[in-house]
Amino acid sequence: MLSNRALFLRHLAPTSPSPLMIEVERAEGLYFYAPDGKRYLDMISGIAVSNLGHRHPAVLAAIQAQLDRYLHVMVYGELVQSPQVRLAEALARQLPKGLSSVYLVNSGAEATEGAMKLAKRYTGRPEIIACHKAYHGSTQGALSLGGEAFRQAYRPLLPGIKHIHYGSFRDIAQEIGPQTAAVFIEPVQGEAGVVYACPAYFQALRQRCTEVGALLVFDEIQTGLGRTGRLWAFEHYGVAPDVLLLAKSLGAGLPLGAFISRPEVMQCLSQAPVLGHITTFGGHPVSCAAALAQLDEIIHTQVYAEAEEKGLYLTRQFKHPAIREIRQKGLMIALVVESFAVLKPVIDRALELGVLTDWFLYCDQAMRLAPPLNISQTELDEAAQLLNQAFQESFS
Repeated sequence: MLSNRALFLRHLAPTSPSPLMIEVERAEGLYFYAPDGKRYLDMISGIAVSNLGHRHPAVLAAIQAQLDRYLHVMVYGELVQSPQVRLAEALARQLPKGLSSVYLVNSGAEATEGAMKLAKRYTGRPEIIACHKAYHGSTQGALSLGGEAFRQAYRPLLPGIKHIHYGSFRDIAQEIGPQTAAVFIEPVQGEAGVVYACPAYFQALRQRCTEVGALLVFDEIQTGLGRTGRLWAFEHYGVAPDVLLLAKSLGAGLPLGAFISRPEVMQCLSQAPVLGHITTFGGHPVSCAAALAQLDEIIHTQVYAEAEEKGLYLTRQFKHPAIREIRQKGLMIALVVESFAVLKPVIDRALELGVLTDWFLYCDQAMRLAPPLNISQTELDEAAQLLNQAFQESFS
């Protein structure tokens, strides 16, 4: 009988020529375990997904309770399902007034796609603006908003897409105009390698979108639910979006995404034609139950309030001369070295030592660190010690 690793290579469609090939037997807290018992410290949270770690007790209890009630019963938006309703209401309570209409989907890419359709439908305009080195998903429409390196092989992409430079006041003034339906932007650029702009930039962006009647869409798929030290990253800048995108950590380890806006904006998807956006499994009741339990836990404990302090503590432990720059916002961290050729041996050695890290799509010379928000002091010290060892041994 073939091993799971052999079956993986034979039957699962590849995403890269060299997958990590670590077989996962189980996961708990900040660790996952291979069949031989080897333990790995997860320092990327499944790419900003497991904000409370793996299999949090409150999340497991909510999943089990929902399993005893019902699973999928109907496509999204037709039947009143308590997990969907309660999650949407809980999210609205934590958002600025007006952001109270929640469309639940399966993923971040679908949230982006839905928001693109929403912007065109609501404004009647053809143009959507995103930033260079942005990442909003890998489906055809979402990819059209992304960075050139990942979209160039899939042309022709959607028409009417324009790209601006992140943080450029000049581009705000010159590129956003009366044909702009929406501006999509990450409060902290994730795949660019933890890049963020000053509050004045986002305030100017908010003002310009208001002036020309364009929707301002904040993609908090990576940053949402506490990763940057606030519940929502846009809180750092003193502005609110017209549309908010959520996914990744929203589902607490289960597939779930959402785009959220004002009721008068969202209603346009329900008529002329009806079913302006359709999703069969969006807002799956088990995913929503898990999401609500996690949100309640995050709000109750305010674990995100420690993210900045933990992030700063961790970055101060890294002194190796190969690290040229450290960029950090809460528990989003990029350790920048000279090149991917320099970085890859460090990542490989860290994995051998039992620490899972990663790099960024548009910044492959930087190590990605994004541990669960509830990482303990002991686990921070363990991660720092092992990563420093990986750097040291990779250059010895």
